[in-house]
Amino acid sequence: MTNQSFTPSIISKFGFFLYLTVLSMLCFIATDMYLPAFKSIESSFDASTSEVAMSLTIFLAGLAMGQLLYGALVEKWGKRNSLLFGLGVFVAATALIAVSESIMVMNIGRFFQAIGVCSASVIWQALVIEKYDADESQKVLSNIMPLVALSPAVAPLIGAFFLSSWGWQSIFICLAILGAVLVLLTQVFVKADNPSKACKLNITANSTEEAKSMSFRQMLSNPFYVGNVMIFAACSGAFFSYLTLWPAVMDKFGYDATAIGLSFIPQTIMFILGGYGGKLLINRFGSAKALRIQLGLFFASALLISVMTLAVKMTSIYPLLIVFAFLAAANGAIYPIVVNNALQTFKNDAAKAAGLQNFIQISIAFGASSIVAAFASAGEQAIGFGILVSAVMVFCALYASGFKSWSALRQSFVMPDPASVALRKFKD
Repeated sequence: MTNQSFTPSIISKFGFFLYLTVLSMLCFIATDMYLPAFKSIESSFDASTSEVAMSLTIFLAGLAMGQLLYGALVEKWGKRNSLLFGLGVFVAATALIAVSESIMVMNIGRFFQAIGVCSASVIWQALVIEKYDADESQKVLSNIMPLVALSPAVAPLIGAFFLSSWGWQSIFICLAILGAVLVLLTQVFVKADNPSKACKLNITANSTEEAKSMSFRQMLSNPFYVGNVMIFAACSGAFFSYLTLWPAVMDKFGYDATAIGLSFIPQTIMFILGGYGGKLLINRFGSAKALRIQLGLFFASALLISVMTLAVKMTSIYPLLIVFAFLAAANGAIYPIVVNNALQTFKNDAAKAAGLQNFIQISIAFGASSIVAAFASAGEQAIGFGILVSAVMVFCALYASGFKSWSALRQSFVMPDPASVALRKFKD
């Protein structure tokens, strides 16, 4: 199945890797590139800060709804056709945003832009999981995900350049062109597949239950899968709590669009360093211990951010920038480990598992973004509260991932009966 899904070996490994990297970055680029243009969009549409911030929240809502769509489409149409459909929707919706004349039309475009772009965020992970074995896929994910982190730094800088040169509409024209290029590259790098035929071959080769198509309910019955997905989701929630209001916080402190774009560079560098540092930890200690180490850094950073924003009056952006850079480093190492853990659990249904994973992740990010956007006037306090709630969710998810079943997890909260304990000791 795997070898039939890709173009012949004349296509270089580097070319395919670069294609996967750009495909994986598209969602984040679409999220980040227009951030420096918030004030210009406000002026253009005579909209409030909260209304423009909601454009990010609506984008996340579209991402959450679209994730579950592409797992089913891949089963019916295959990866190539599903990608072409999604990227086509992305290009059309992005063009609509570029010509929109009201915040309502823009937000409608943002919703369908998200529906389209999540085809890339689902299917690139499925391509990796299905092409490589567990160890190799861990390496590929660890190489790609730190590169994906370039988007929070590069995309706002590019967006600021387009904004100052041609206006905020040019940002979305650029995104539409990028989507069109990816449509062409998909035809080169992903060969048309026959999903129904591949499914039959899979079941013939392996008659176990895992070879068959899994339902979302079956996937959710696995605490290890859900726990790793929720760690990924809650860490993303912390990130989006920051991302949604950070431009408004910097504006409150008197910084312009260029400075807002530059402010994303430190966290990006640390995310990349964290990702490649995480690879070294995995090689030395294994993925389980490396995950615990990076989660420790995440919890320490989240706690410090909460104290700085909720308990102390912030007089400068720099302390928060520094601590958030360390939180970004932790995320850079955490993401590849938990994503690989989750998707390897259902390797034969990687697209559906990735879709469900991304649905949960985006839903949590959407919730975090919605909460902080609703309290935009609170500024950095809203960011700190969102990150604190996200950290609590990460801890709960880590605890759940250690159980083989939900019943075993429930039993861990049940106080033992003293008589049963005494009888067990007597028997021993």
